[in-house]
Amino acid sequence: MNSQHWEKERDEKGKLGDRLIAYFIGKYKIARYRTWMLKKEFNETDLQPKYVRRICSQHVSRVTSPLALIAGIQGSGGSLLRRLFDGHPELHAHPGDLMLGYSGSDVRPRIDLSDAPERWFETFFGDMDSKYLEERHNNGGDDDETFPFVFLPSLQKTIFLDYVHSIQSIRLRDVFDAYMTSYFGAWLSNRNYSDHKKFVTACAPALTTVRGNVDFFFEVYPDGRLIFLVRDPRSWFPFAAEHCPRTYEDAGRAASQWNETGRAMLWSKERYGDRVCVIDFEDLISKTEAVMRYLADLLGIEFDDILLVPTFDKFPIKARGEFEVEDHAIANGAVERQGMLAKQKLDTIERMTSETYPAVLNKVVRYE
Repeated sequence: MNSQHWEKERDEKGKLGDRLIAYFIGKYKIARYRTWMLKKEFNETDLQPKYVRRICSQHVSRVTSPLALIAGIQGSGGSLLRRLFDGHPELHAHPGDLMLGYSGSDVRPRIDLSDAPERWFETFFGDMDSKYLEERHNNGGDDDETFPFVFLPSLQKTIFLDYVHSIQSIRLRDVFDAYMTSYFGAWLSNRNYSDHKKFVTACAPALTTVRGNVDFFFEVYPDGRLIFLVRDPRSWFPFAAEHCPRTYEDAGRAASQWNETGRAMLWSKERYGDRVCVIDFEDLISKTEAVMRYLADLLGIEFDDILLVPTFDKFPIKARGEFEVEDHAIANGAVERQGMLAKQKLDTIERMTSETYPAVLNKVVRYE
């Protein structure tokens, strides 16, 4: 979707600046310094979208932190872990799945440094899901719980191009840093926006099933971390079949995809050692504090109690599906789902994953 057209559709009366201040920036406390500067200049400027973009682009913090990527087959807890990282003062937490122009089985963004910067941005921006461009972000659950999400795509492009044009001899990492800077800079309602963060955290479920993509990730981010989540295939399958029936309803096909992801974990851990860790989904649910303390050490950040609560932009959030929470705390009663499987399908899942699953479990982080 053309980003300027998107903004025009939602700003027919020229009230974008007024709404940003009066509703989102005024009502929800985002980073104080940036809020103060934006308010000051908004009050002195014609509040048209082009001026909003110009003013905001002048108050951007560069994001050059390494990436901690959460991976694993869909339904293994990646969304939950992403929400547990959210809000930590030493992390930039990407709120959705990190796409970066991924498509098909070869999901690496095709960045050619000889191309024009505009082409790089198009590759990254890709077909960004319009739901993340709405003024409110929906949790995806049945209760229609929503949260403020103010994001200007054309501001993102402005920040991206300004960043890359400021660098004389650009490297591949610079292009990725430009994208991260532009993303978090264009997210105006971000309540955790400040100068330096130690890591950017993001979830990219499909990335690591192709070995070349893992190599590419560590080529761009040699200081990055890859966090795999593994789930018992017998408890994973009912959830996956229910929520993604077209992909996982067939037990044989589902088991094959689970095995593919499991083998990717084994290969990645063998090749990249301590930069890769494998976390058991059941531990994430039942030993949340132990897991999050381990991951805090892995990323070199201080442990904070916010790591124990799923949030979106620091707002406590109710998790979906098997991650149902009561009073915004993680429930523990959702890991045993084998009884939901028909015996024939359960036999297929057990038989086809009988070699891969024990091998992956052997690589799982253990807690004393």
